[in-house]
Amino acid sequence: MKNIFSILAFLVVLMGMGHSNAQQLPQFSQYMFNGLHINPAYAGYKGEHYVQSTYRSQWAGLPGAPTTFTLTADISANEGLMGFGAAILSDEQGPAKTNSGLLTYAYRIQTGDASFLGFGISGGLTEYAIDGSMFNPNDFDDAEIPEGRINRFTPNLNTGIFFHSPDFYAGFSAYNLVGKKALEDEAVALAYHNVHYYLTAGGLLPLSDQVQFKPSFLLRSGGSGPGNLDLNGMFLFIDRVWAGASYRTNLKLGESELPEGLSSRNAVALILELFATEKLRFGYAYDVQTNAFSGLRNNSHEISLGYYISPRKVNMNNPRWF
Repeated sequence: MKNIFSILAFLVVLMGMGHSNAQQLPQFSQYMFNGLHINPAYAGYKGEHYVQSTYRSQWAGLPGAPTTFTLTADISANEGLMGFGAAILSDEQGPAKTNSGLLTYAYRIQTGDASFLGFGISGGLTEYAIDGSMFNPNDFDDAEIPEGRINRFTPNLNTGIFFHSPDFYAGFSAYNLVGKKALEDEAVALAYHNVHYYLTAGGLLPLSDQVQFKPSFLLRSGGSGPGNLDLNGMFLFIDRVWAGASYRTNLKLGESELPEGLSSRNAVALILELFATEKLRFGYAYDVQTNAFSGLRNNSHEISLGYYISPRKVNMNNPRWF
């Protein structure tokens, strides 16, 4: 365990050294229930075939506010040592829209009686588009504003590692490792195809026979703005209902700068997830802004729906709660 924490400290330093100059990738408040959103090495972790869709409306009511939809699926193979996955994403921010599709492969090696270290890679294609007709410029002859809809395609490559045992997990991943040169056209300067890093860890603590507590964190780095740190606390009741909260704050990593006028605080998310049946799970998150946007009452809503498709034979000695 000492070695694991030493590695985590090294990865934090590595993230601080990175620097990019575009906005960040879409963020989710319920990522702790589906790590495939932030780490390809997560594919197949649950030990069962699993499909999930997520819809997020950020800063609801604000014109041009981001909306994001994802659909992910992953399966476990070779007695849980291999995982395969697929994901599609559609993200819209005012005139800018992103569509992407990814295929994922993960392989695990057993490091202990019930602990594993996984390595994952995902690749695919991303489309970045801008609809110039949605701009309302003061100068209608502005040559910098595109006429109509323009788009660019770029390849995408992501990689990650993921360690897990019955009561602890940790992961590190890097996204958008290739493809930036395909987007050098100034007309699509809003595209956020820069390298992003994700570092996460958490554990599971039994409080009683019916209640367990899962503390975790996620550190993001990418874009010209500050990095983000999520501190999460989730309670599991009778193995069926998750309830808790997440606190998101900005951090200065490397050369990133906090935008003027914003406090270091960002948002608090209230999160609920429940198993409606043995196979069907439903999740909801409500993000409350605590920075300069809080006075606008433009908070965020996120809904997820997941379904387990059991293989013919499942040997699940340790339920997968991460």
